[in-house]
Amino acid sequence: MQLSKGINPIAKVRPTSGERRHRRPAILIRSSPWKAGTAETPWHDVFDLDNGRVTYYGDHRVDHTVPVGTTPGNAALLETLEEHQASTAEQRALAAPLLLFAAVSRNKTPKGYVEFCGVAVVERVEQIEQETKGLPFPNYRYDLTVLDLSPEDDRVDWAWIEARGTATLSAAEALELAPRSWRQWVEHGQAVLPDLRRRTVRAENRVASERHSAGGDPESEARLPTPRSPQGSAPAAAARAASSEELTPSELMDRLRSLRVHQRNGQRSRHKPLALLWGISRIATGKSRLAPWHEFRDEVGGLMAEFGLPESSVTPEYPFWHLRTSHLWDVRGIPPERAMPQAAVFDSVNLEGGMTEEASHLLGQPVVRSQAIAVLRETYLADMDQHALMERLGLAGYESASGVGDGPEDQRTQRGQAARRTTTASQVVRNVRLANAAKALHSDHCQVCGLQLPTQFGTYSEAAHIRGLGRPHNGPDELANLLVLCPNHHVQFDTLAIYVDTDGFVRATADGTVIGELRRLPAHRIDEDHLRYQRALCARDTTMQTP
Repeated sequence: MQLSKGINPIAKVRPTSGERRHRRPAILIRSSPWKAGTAETPWHDVFDLDNGRVTYYGDHRVDHTVPVGTTPGNAALLETLEEHQASTAEQRALAAPLLLFAAVSRNKTPKGYVEFCGVAVVERVEQIEQETKGLPFPNYRYDLTVLDLSPEDDRVDWAWIEARGTATLSAAEALELAPRSWRQWVEHGQAVLPDLRRRTVRAENRVASERHSAGGDPESEARLPTPRSPQGSAPAAAARAASSEELTPSELMDRLRSLRVHQRNGQRSRHKPLALLWGISRIATGKSRLAPWHEFRDEVGGLMAEFGLPESSVTPEYPFWHLRTSHLWDVRGIPPERAMPQAAVFDSVNLEGGMTEEASHLLGQPVVRSQAIAVLRETYLADMDQHALMERLGLAGYESASGVGDGPEDQRTQRGQAARRTTTASQVVRNVRLANAAKALHSDHCQVCGLQLPTQFGTYSEAAHIRGLGRPHNGPDELANLLVLCPNHHVQFDTLAIYVDTDGFVRATADGTVIGELRRLPAHRIDEDHLRYQRALCARDTTMQTP
């Protein structure tokens, strides 16, 4: 057992109790802030322990030449994801728990010490693209749920892990030593994770209530230890506790649609929407949600100069400060009750700004992020060159249902030869036989309009991926992710001009006009989650109610 790397899988054992599968005792996850954002560790993990959420990045780096899912850490966590999403309690009992640790300083020594942060379950995984010194590379982002250990006083009995690694003990026998929340998750699965998630305020209130009912000393509550977070603080936890309810996707979209923006000559300022898109782009590429003021000033100031209204001044300090009114934006470094300082003060104070933890967690989900980007584009930026903006932000893939492929690296053969160049590219390989099978099932009839386009030697149709295979969608190449369309409706679907609503009707994105009902066949099952994802790209998903 080691903590020398970020992802440390304990070796598997083959039980002798009749179980067929090898069993991994646990995976130890270590996060260190000391090298975050460097070439060696280009990611920024987020440990929101007060709300039981962790965003953790895999171990693929820009210098790796192997496929993204085959590096040791990613391979272990992707295997664990399958275990954590198992459909039966017997299968989940074999799943490896994630034990979380964070590097901390002791006696002003920044290295060599770690702090136990809890037991976690993998809730979801997304393949993303990160960047180091301008060079893109793929990686995985893992959303983890940290389980409530308050009945165990935030401790884990190591005998549980030892029992999981003992070949003569069954998984059921080892499970008897597990924390209560882990046993409940094994019994009921992913559906109960919201109820099992660690929440500091909930745990402290329960302990205080139990002590009060038992006649304990009320003053002793002040001596209860407060769980620490590597990237949190007691005031931040109190502020989060003060909010009445957890932010939902629907509330997030409502807040994006109702930003307080200045108007001039009947046109709404683009400064706040541009800043929010910039903040979302950081989440999409795995960067820290908070950025230093000077980085915001340079990058968002450049966006304002290029994409703001012609008569607007370039004043990045205004959206940086006033976006707080949206309750989606944090500013750290100045007390929140203070009035906006003079512009010169921004450069002299160590300020950071970015999306709130709650918004960042939601925007880490691909469907929510797609809809948020579409809402901002449609509500505030419809009358501008969005393609150039999305390219500038690294969000070009969100302009279409197909996404973007891996771009070529151009090398000119000789100086001055603009017309001749050698290109290399990594492209998604599509299964042509699968597309042909889908078109054969529908006899080349469009699933939107029913048109069967005749050609000289037969008929013609096109197979369209609902959730595109290109970045950032990374959809699967499977029959359930395909529609058979005529060329016209293929173009409209891919450019987000039409979508399929929750009742199966095809509608125009612009005004909701019903174009027809999606034609379905029993032999061609369509995954509703893929249709939902495309609706989100069109800003037309109405199913977002809970995180």
